Amino acid sequence: MTRSLVVKVTCGAEAAERANQAWTVAAMGIAAGAEVSVWLTGEAVWFAVPGRQPDLALPHATPVAELVELIHTSGSIRVCSQCAARRELTEADLLPEARIQGAAGFVEAALADGTQALVY
Repeated sequence: MTRSLVVKVTCGAEAAERANQAWTVAAMGIAAGAEVSVWLTGEAVWFAVPGRQPDLALPHATPVAELVELIHTSGSIRVCSQCAARRELTEADLLPEARIQGAAGFVEAALADGTQALVY
């Protein structure tokens, strides 16, 4: 059974180190062979919008755009439905394959057997 890793990112450029840590951990989960999903809330939703992704510009860190692309192509990205609505975003505004989902979807993913959930 493949383990799953659910990473919830609750911040954007206003907390650059925390946001970068979340994306780095998610990328390492993929490298370890886990099924990884990243759930974005608050200002983190901008990571799922092409052309609006924050540049965290942290020394000694992988550029966040590279980490987002890795998760986008090898894992999944989910955007909080309320957070998207507050920013007037629809799935058409997001990266291909990124989806808008509510809290029930996050809870279901986080409580699944064999899943580790982390919140940043």
